[in-house]
Amino acid sequence: MTTEHGARLRRLAADKFGWARLREDQLAAMEQVMAGHDVLAVLPTGAGKSAIYQVPALLLEGPTLVVSPLIALQHDQIGGIGDSRAPQAVALNSAQRGAERERAWDAVRDGHAEYVFLSPEQLAKDDLVAGLAELGVSLFVVDEAHCVSAWGHDFRPDYMRLGQVLDRLGRPRVIALTATAAPPVREDIVTRLGMRDHREVVASFDRPNLHLSVERCVDDPQKRGSATATVVELASDPAVRRGLVYTASRKDTEFYAGELTEAGVRAAAYHAGMRAADRERVHQRFLADELDVVVATSAFGMGIDKPDVRFVVHTSVPESLDSYYQQVGRAGRDGEPATIRLFYRPEDLHLQKFLTATRAPVEALSQVARALLARRAPVRPRGLKDEVAVSPAQRTRAVNLLEQAGAVTTTADGSLVYADPQLAPERAVERAVRIAEAHQELIRSRIHMVRAYAETTGCRRQQLLGYFGEQLDQPCGNCDTCDAGTAQPRRAGDGDYPVESRVRHAEWGPGVVMSVEEDRITVLFEEVGYKTLALDAVREHELLDGEEAADRA
Repeated sequence: MTTEHGARLRRLAADKFGWARLREDQLAAMEQVMAGHDVLAVLPTGAGKSAIYQVPALLLEGPTLVVSPLIALQHDQIGGIGDSRAPQAVALNSAQRGAERERAWDAVRDGHAEYVFLSPEQLAKDDLVAGLAELGVSLFVVDEAHCVSAWGHDFRPDYMRLGQVLDRLGRPRVIALTATAAPPVREDIVTRLGMRDHREVVASFDRPNLHLSVERCVDDPQKRGSATATVVELASDPAVRRGLVYTASRKDTEFYAGELTEAGVRAAAYHAGMRAADRERVHQRFLADELDVVVATSAFGMGIDKPDVRFVVHTSVPESLDSYYQQVGRAGRDGEPATIRLFYRPEDLHLQKFLTATRAPVEALSQVARALLARRAPVRPRGLKDEVAVSPAQRTRAVNLLEQAGAVTTTADGSLVYADPQLAPERAVERAVRIAEAHQELIRSRIHMVRAYAETTGCRRQQLLGYFGEQLDQPCGNCDTCDAGTAQPRRAGDGDYPVESRVRHAEWGPGVVMSVEEDRITVLFEEVGYKTLALDAVREHELLDGEEAADRA
């Protein structure tokens, strides 16, 4: 990579954004963009992923599109750019009035706005994509890119259509950004976006300044009392004070916020059932230090950029370690020590299984398949709304499942076509249902991995990093099991199954090795999710074929 790119990027970062230095990973990703490559960057929360597109955008001719899943997140990013000396940033979203939207379009057409923020749902609109295609887009950024992947913990159906949008825009350079993407998720992102000649910049998932701990509780009253007392103690310490409390339900956000307020803590609840204005008020009060604690569901997460969060407490188990990693990553973004505490009751795992259970939309699948077969000609996804009597969300999910099943294909302009007129809709639905059931199996396996993290007596950080395919040979020294002396150095297996190698199981199909310990191996299988197997059993019964055998299968 030429030093010319690096020097110009550093100079722009300092002159336009006031960043005296760029991190090595940031600069490496930027240089790959400037060399003409698509880039997938996996950097931990707080590592400055936005800089990776903000700086190179100033050197490329044409506007930069940023696909971001939440309007609140878009506002935060636009505000950050507005506080800099960089060109203008605008949004195009459903919350805008007509005049505001037209001003945004004018700013982009006139060349005053460099950055355009949109949700993936907006890019489902034909006229909007057509208008963007006329602008000569130079850079297409996918924020929270794990949402593209069906393997990802926060899969969003509308993200799957971004590959087709890129084709319609003439295939500008692509930057995909995420904080959580294990190797299979990364492969899926690259495939679904159609990234070309891409490069990957993957940083360590480790956040060594976070002290990880789990407190096991015997019943719900004890858990509530212990969690409340812990947060009161943390929030009352002037050196700690500010933090986030995550709960499993909206009702619990109100309960804990009430208990903390009664104890003298400046706390407020935050959940998706609140009015948008009320959520925004809580968000702003927290950023302005008018609140010390926000008690929230997972709705409070993306885009929370407050460097001095000193603790994150979970009053119940999260849906996955992916979500957990993102949520605890809100703490200690200034690099200073922070406390991470999970209050764990095994029975709470059943609640997560209930909350994450989603049946395949059989009726929607059947209606979409029959409508497309009857059409026998390409149709835009929105063109099905009069023929398919289900919600837009179910219709989108059905289309995506049928695409994954090979029953539906998408043309270059984003229209849908029934792939094989000889394939009966009933068979197409059966294939799609199997795919949906496999995804549910993956979700359930993630909950099992949460149990493994909560119940381990080994180093908790080793357990968490291993989930993402990163090996930590020595105990971290900064978690409760290390404090208790139960964590021991890991002695890896004999090298038969290296981390990130591909394997195949006779029943479960292909998978990727995520972590290896002295006596066990954890594999992420495409069809059934995470499985932890005893190495002795694997060897004795030859349960796994190695990479070469898997490739031949």
